[in-house]
Amino acid sequence: MQQSSSTVAASDNTPASRNGDDDYVNGLPPEPVDEATLIEQRRKRREAIKAKYRDQSTPLLVKVLQAGNETESTVQNPGQSMAQNETPADSHLNTPLETPEDTSGAPSPTELRVSRDEDLANANVVTTNGVDKDESSSADYDPTQDMREDKMRHDKRHFGEEVSSGTYDDTKTAKQDVLVPNPTTENPAQIKAKNPLEIDMFAPEDDMFAEEAPITSKAPEAISKPSIPQKLDMSMMDNWDDPEGYYNVMLGELVDGRYHVQQNLGKGMFSSVVRATDSKTGRLVAIKIIRNNDTMRKAGMKEIELLEQLLAADPDDKKHIIRFERYFEHKGHLCIVFENLSMNLREVLKKFGRDVGINLRAIRAYAHQMFLGLSLLRKCNILHADLKPDNLLVNENRNLLKVCDLGSASPASENEITPYLVSRFYRAPEIILGIPYDYAIDMWSIGCTLFELYTGKILFTGRTNNQMLRSVMECRGKFPPKFLRRGTLTYLHFDDFLNFRSTEEDKVTGRMVTKIVDFKKPTRDLKTRLMGKGSKWMSDSETKELTLFIDLLDRCLSINPEKRCTPSEALKHPFITRGKI
Repeated sequence: MQQSSSTVAASDNTPASRNGDDDYVNGLPPEPVDEATLIEQRRKRREAIKAKYRDQSTPLLVKVLQAGNETESTVQNPGQSMAQNETPADSHLNTPLETPEDTSGAPSPTELRVSRDEDLANANVVTTNGVDKDESSSADYDPTQDMREDKMRHDKRHFGEEVSSGTYDDTKTAKQDVLVPNPTTENPAQIKAKNPLEIDMFAPEDDMFAEEAPITSKAPEAISKPSIPQKLDMSMMDNWDDPEGYYNVMLGELVDGRYHVQQNLGKGMFSSVVRATDSKTGRLVAIKIIRNNDTMRKAGMKEIELLEQLLAADPDDKKHIIRFERYFEHKGHLCIVFENLSMNLREVLKKFGRDVGINLRAIRAYAHQMFLGLSLLRKCNILHADLKPDNLLVNENRNLLKVCDLGSASPASENEITPYLVSRFYRAPEIILGIPYDYAIDMWSIGCTLFELYTGKILFTGRTNNQMLRSVMECRGKFPPKFLRRGTLTYLHFDDFLNFRSTEEDKVTGRMVTKIVDFKKPTRDLKTRLMGKGSKWMSDSETKELTLFIDLLDRCLSINPEKRCTPSEALKHPFITRGKI
């Protein structure tokens, strides 16, 4: 058997020893092969190859990082030198992402204590006798695609033709940033930096006994968690951006001489977001990297101005607006640094309340903090204009909430009529109808969000603005004629007699048809949708609590924006001021 082993080894490593006959080696007939022994030999050969390459060529990405580090160590400006001198020990740089230091302000007066997952769960699951059988799940909704579709409709209406999705450039029109958490997407830089050990050049392709190469590359893994943050060498890369202008983030990169990039958090229409360790403080931060585009950059600078205004108005961090720290330039990209938080409310629903929502005690605490944030925005004369679960972040303990993403925000005086402001499901009717709007649009969005938190379902759904109006009237009733006459875009959805023209797809032909629809009374009102059959098993105290919640939503979702409650009025509502259940 020893002879057989040497023969196999020779045949694998010295191809010239083979003659033209597949059945004979060196003119001798093959001896019987022990399959287990052969597999073991191939494994040993693989380990020898790995050992051979382990101390040789370094992957390109590591070279880039090391070259940048060497350059930085030999040529430094005074500012960079100071930043490095202030760098704490490595133990700070390797702080686990799961236990970030909480830098948020004091908890709200209606403090939410979450010691276990069940503290957010909703025991009163709402079932409504089939009224809402077609409701969309809040946990599964991704507003990014809706925003792209809205922009394409906007272009079609203004330019009179279909816009190809392949040639569509949202950087020319989009102001909003929708954070789409995508922690599993592989970074392009990681794809290129493949480990050469994955491929065994000596293994025959048709060898059924050859061990398969490992699927997971170890090189990117080692790069993603370096012990020392390293600056990239500018001379070793031709382009830092992808074709759409997003920055190609490299995990382990040192940004602005102080931020050690640790994790990709996601990307939206406006920017990408990463989590990094600040080497000056040892704390985790979130960095919003604006796309490399003049329009986006201007919008980013506008956002910074509003953030600075809000920061000055709330020095003690008591109004639940995300804390802006600073901004800087990095390889042609505007970068905005924020405090680090854990997850947004849509992620909370995915994790703790998919299709059933979270409990009223948690909603009360979150609502209180939302209204405090709205009160500061109103005090500073700012419209957020994109409030939704995705733009409301909570801390690691899930008991403190902050309003984030002011990419669509503007001074209240700049309320230009546009039918696609705010993400569609959270868009107030006055925006769709072309009626001058104000702070009340943010209160409408909060009302929609609170409904989602309790039910796990989206309140108003429609693929177009027209169908959004229909959904609103099914729940809130007909629009008053006086209200409709104020709209410059009312004619798109109502005839001369103010009858609603519903544009929908014919179920038989599949074509879009328009028909008059009359709403004599709401068929899916708030009380029916929220009380449901589940309320039969509620205690008197729980029923009263839910009744107060419905009343709060009713005030937040008044069709007439002038009658919608203000943040200060909402903070005084019995649902907010009432004690715990």
